Amino acid sequence: MEKVLVTGATGFLGNYLIKQLLASGYEVTALGRNKKAGEVLKKLGAIFCEGDFTDKAACAPYFKGVDYVIHAGALSTVWGKWEDFYNTNVIGTKNVCELCVEHGVQRMIYISSPSIYSGKEHRFDIKEPEYDNKNELNYYIKSKLLSEQVIREFHEKGLYTVSLRPRGLIGIGDTSLIPRILKANGKVGIPLFNKGENYVDITCVENVAYAALLCIGAEGISGEVFNITNGEPMQFKQILEQFLAAIGERPKYLKLPFWLVYGIASLLESVYRVFRKKGEPALTKYTVCTLAFSQTLDISKAKEKLGYRPKITLAEGIKNYGEWWKKHNRSKAV
Repeated sequence: MEKVLVTGATGFLGNYLIKQLLASGYEVTALGRNKKAGEVLKKLGAIFCEGDFTDKAACAPYFKGVDYVIHAGALSTVWGKWEDFYNTNVIGTKNVCELCVEHGVQRMIYISSPSIYSGKEHRFDIKEPEYDNKNELNYYIKSKLLSEQVIREFHEKGLYTVSLRPRGLIGIGDTSLIPRILKANGKVGIPLFNKGENYVDITCVENVAYAALLCIGAEGISGEVFNITNGEPMQFKQILEQFLAAIGERPKYLKLPFWLVYGIASLLESVYRVFRKKGEPALTKYTVCTLAFSQTLDISKAKEKLGYRPKITLAEGIKNYGEWWKKHNRSKAV
């Protein structure tokens, strides 16, 4: 039986990766920091190893005998200290690559981010090479660009690497995208720019796990990078209303001019940095740009070279999330 190690296994995507791999007949080692979540993965059939991939020496034993590694672990948030992003996303990725080389891992699949495409403009059908390598809209983006550089360097040295850039993950267990929207809707309202007519691409998390599985078996993809979405871009307002209808809530919008809100976000970020305030600003430049501008990805390369076809439609994903949400009280879901 072939063995797969998954970093970030106790995270949102990690959980779905573990389930997909186990269902596909792999022996799975789940590396993560959340011991409680790890116990759940053990019950599913995974081997849970409590650990932090930023500590290379401590994680080294877990790579022994592993055939494939899916590096899904990351500090993935819109705000934080540069040192934390650099240590986790850049140095941590370097550690994982080095361990793959040292232990003869056949293939390393890296979960990157399409946030590197973000900016103050509408963008449609973005292909994988179409990004600014100097994009510093936030520290997360900067760290992901550097980590992709690490991946390229190790690929040039002989490591078989494949990278995925999945856009806007949604699904049961999401602790970021949908909860933030629900929280805003329950308070001041969801910021709405351009009448909500800007197009967004999102992805059911199950489809990302499936794409990662395809990366293990597909031939001739060493060094490749693939955009992953549901392939169903929709207007921002339209998809919001579908989500809110699924959970039985009515939308509340806060219509604002982009440049004013972007300026406020810039000011808030400066205040938080200068005064070293804890927590996260109510608005960030990245969040405002994400809400204000269209961004759709071209997934033709993934379809052609991976044979990727989304397993779950957005309508199904939204319906499943709505049914789950209704079974939990608001304090647990948001």
